[in-house]
Amino acid sequence: MVKRDMYQKIMFLKEMCYTKSEIVERTGLDWKTVRKYFSMEADGFSEYALSAGSRYKGFESYKQEILECYARNGNRPMQKSSIYDYLEERHGELPCTERTIRNYIEHLILTGQLLIEKSGNRRYHPVPELPFGRQLQLDFGEFTCGNGLKLYIFAAVLSASRYKFAALQEKPFTTDDTIQHILSCFHYFGGMPEELVIDQDSVMVVSENKGDIIYTKKFRHFIDEMGLKMFVCRRSDPESKGKVENLVKYVKRNFLATRDFGGVLESNERLRKWLVRRGNGKLSGATKRVPAMLFEQEQKHLRPLRQSIYEKCRSVMRDERKVDNLCRISVKAIKYPVPERYRNSAVDIYKSEERLFIFDQETGEQVAEFRVRLIPGEHVYDRRAAAQKLIKREKANEMLLEFHDLSEWREFVGKNQERYKRYYRDQYNEAHRKLRADVDEETLRDALCFCLKNGSYSMCDLHDAYRYMCDGENSVAAPDVVSCALKKPVASGIRAIAVATRAIGHYSTLAGFGGEVAR
Repeated sequence: MVKRDMYQKIMFLKEMCYTKSEIVERTGLDWKTVRKYFSMEADGFSEYALSAGSRYKGFESYKQEILECYARNGNRPMQKSSIYDYLEERHGELPCTERTIRNYIEHLILTGQLLIEKSGNRRYHPVPELPFGRQLQLDFGEFTCGNGLKLYIFAAVLSASRYKFAALQEKPFTTDDTIQHILSCFHYFGGMPEELVIDQDSVMVVSENKGDIIYTKKFRHFIDEMGLKMFVCRRSDPESKGKVENLVKYVKRNFLATRDFGGVLESNERLRKWLVRRGNGKLSGATKRVPAMLFEQEQKHLRPLRQSIYEKCRSVMRDERKVDNLCRISVKAIKYPVPERYRNSAVDIYKSEERLFIFDQETGEQVAEFRVRLIPGEHVYDRRAAAQKLIKREKANEMLLEFHDLSEWREFVGKNQERYKRYYRDQYNEAHRKLRADVDEETLRDALCFCLKNGSYSMCDLHDAYRYMCDGENSVAAPDVVSCALKKPVASGIRAIAVATRAIGHYSTLAGFGGEVAR
């Protein structure tokens, strides 16, 4: 017989005008069972439930012991076989079978003689959504196709965007296989997340000792090499990675269940197309967004790719390129920029169909990334590097302004930065060495006014003027000479230089020739 809650469900569906066939489909009950209870009234079901108890009177004499056994366990759900074994241990051979005691306990529950506490049931709560780039969930699966081909599934999904990756192979996974699929996943995404979520699979985890996770040797080295954080699910806790659990079922039911393959190569080729077309190309029920579109935002938050010693065919996947004096590398006659620290050295590159990745040879870290260009001879410019230079120039200007709290100094620095844009580092270094410490503010103000008046905005000229004003009459240079040396440049861009002249008799006297030379 069915329980009261199932009977009530049948009655509810009946009131909702469901047919018997539809109720069978929704409840999963046998057709004869649904037909039996479909026409049974509530009072009739209660009488039927009470009368059914007479069939289990073989265990009526053990009723009190059964109730006491449940009471000792807080009336929590128990295995009926354990009750049967307990009674058998105490009384020897029992009059009925285990199936009979199961039915008898169900009768006690149905008639209200045994109340089962359901508060101990596990409660599930939705996992809060994580920010972009934070987490990638991994899992494995198995599937046997209709033609007998057995495939092992590697699945991965980004928690925020639900962007998916999957791969298939014909043999069980090893640690090396797992690492290779993770690396392929990172290249597929064009970056790495901060954290991996895995279960306690033997290819990655040896054991868990009260929170202390012991990884396999290779996998430990790999996660240290990649700088990855790990979240290892506890045993019997698949809900922590429910997103990838759903992906494994999705691959089985939506892709594999309707197809046969000639081999693993064909299956992977068709799987990649399926991911683009359906796995990442259709609306996600969780986010109500298309994963491929949401991934455009998440990709910006992924960490740069790193080179790994575990990559197979490394010489094929990575190429070396020499960096020229202009900090550029050539890839198919197209020039791509690299950071200045690699000038006249070498870097490694990895080129996919759409992206070019540049790596440091020693650390394996990604240092640049570009969209692949198609026009030979094109020069690609790194806007981010240009922006960094602008930031450095602005920072140098800010630091210069902090040297002195003078309005003349602020005006002079502005003129200096405007004239010497390409040499701002040299100008900053000159001011730092000669005009920052041990400077008399009043004398500096006079020197600044002098330079601003004469249109000379070089830090060297300012220092010369300052030293002259500090030395006063002891200065070797005459005021008119300094004034001429600091005059504003002429239109041609060449500084006008005035040379002091003396009568030739002055020099002949110094040389000891008297007036002979003059004559």
